[in-house]
Amino acid sequence: MDDDTPALRALAASGIAHTVTRHGRVGSLAEAAAARGVEPSAIVKTMVVRRGEGDHLFVLVPGDRQISWPKLRALLGVNRISLPDAEAARAVTGYERGTITPFGSASALPVVADERIAGTVVSLGAGAHGVAATLAGDDVVRHLGAQVADVTDPA
Repeated sequence: MDDDTPALRALAASGIAHTVTRHGRVGSLAEAAAARGVEPSAIVKTMVVRRGEGDHLFVLVPGDRQISWPKLRALLGVNRISLPDAEAARAVTGYERGTITPFGSASALPVVADERIAGTVVSLGAGAHGVAATLAGDDVVRHLGAQVADVTDPA
């Protein structure tokens, strides 16, 4: 079924053209990219970042990159940000680590997308292990109202 996660239902409702891939659990970025038929840089990790008490946001990070904490703090105008623990992330998003996506999240959070996502085809997790959606990065940015900025460094 193509609508068995909140993420897939949200994607279907969005009208954004996307392809669903089901490949089961993978052990690495390279395995995930091969299973989805994309380059590792096209895999987009959705990170939940805690800005303050009850204040979270999503950061979309290309697979071959990592969050640059100094760049992200500067963009957000804050001195401290952190990654919540797995239970806090699940409470905010409704998803367990490794399946988090901004689509169908339990909370509508602000989204920051690394600038490398714009103008590319990306593959995002779709709310369950081994389930992904491949779609245009520009559609992701537009639909989520994401702020696009340089917030990553090479992994």
